[in-house]
Amino acid sequence: MLIIDGVIVNEDLLQVLFVCDTDKCYGACCVEGDAGAPLLPEEIGELEDNWQAAIPYMTPKGIETIQQQGVFEYDEMGHFVTPLVDGRECAFVFYQGNIARCALEQAFFEKKSHFRKPESCHLYPIRVGKGVTGDNLIYHKWQICKPALKNGRITRLLLYQFLKEPLIRRYGVEWYNKLEKAAAAFLNHPKK
Repeated sequence: MLIIDGVIVNEDLLQVLFVCDTDKCYGACCVEGDAGAPLLPEEIGELEDNWQAAIPYMTPKGIETIQQQGVFEYDEMGHFVTPLVDGRECAFVFYQGNIARCALEQAFFEKKSHFRKPESCHLYPIRVGKGVTGDNLIYHKWQICKPALKNGRITRLLLYQFLKEPLIRRYGVEWYNKLEKAAAAFLNHPKK
């Protein structure tokens, strides 16, 4: 593992070749699972201020879910998560053909909102846990991401490289530059 400014970076992030391939996985991470996407407390206000920009892309059931429950709910551990429609897909999902996409992100791309999507979604398959020194970045291995592993082998892009933009969103450019240098040193001289 590496520790960069108190953030623990597990070695998987530096070694796993990974590039999402929604044409093959159909955006399953927005649909599968036992709870909605984890939310930071500060994202609640962002969602409340911006979710209506996503309405043109959302499903009727997604809109109804948000109108009835609000922009968040609690998981079984009491953490903030996005609401689910009928215990399945995220309320902010819409479908392009059979591919699940994020209505929040679509509104952002079309410049109707300044909130892209929750950090946990942007960082996925990295999950942020808590370590002794601060955040602990963990690669969440999940069967639905097999196409992304195959795509990563084709493109030769490592997980931390694929997730450069969301890592910069969370930790900043200076931190990411330190990660790149540390990753290069680690990959040139891996521990045995």
